[in-house]
Amino acid sequence: MNNLSVWILAWAAGGVLGALFFGGLWWTVRRSIISAHPALWVLGSLLLRIALVLPAFYLVAGGRWERALACLLGFLMARGVLIWLAGPLHRQPEAATREAGHASQP
Repeated sequence: MNNLSVWILAWAAGGVLGALFFGGLWWTVRRSIISAHPALWVLGSLLLRIALVLPAFYLVAGGRWERALACLLGFLMARGVLIWLAGPLHRQPEAATREAGHASQP
């Protein structure tokens, strides 16, 4: 396999790892909101996600910094895609004002 195909595979593996890591984070936050013990969910999820991602990064890199960089790029791009899919972080200011005004009226 030539170098370009190896880098593309490392980038794709990083994307999959990023989707698993940040998708797991999203699931954990949603689950911890309704849980009686949210700290256990958050800590347990963090340890599990790190335990899965770090060895996978090590295996994908194979001792080559170029592959590690391609994997990291895919990982971060997956983060960006998941943020985009999750929607805007903030509501429109008019909608928030309208809701606040509605709540204060008897």
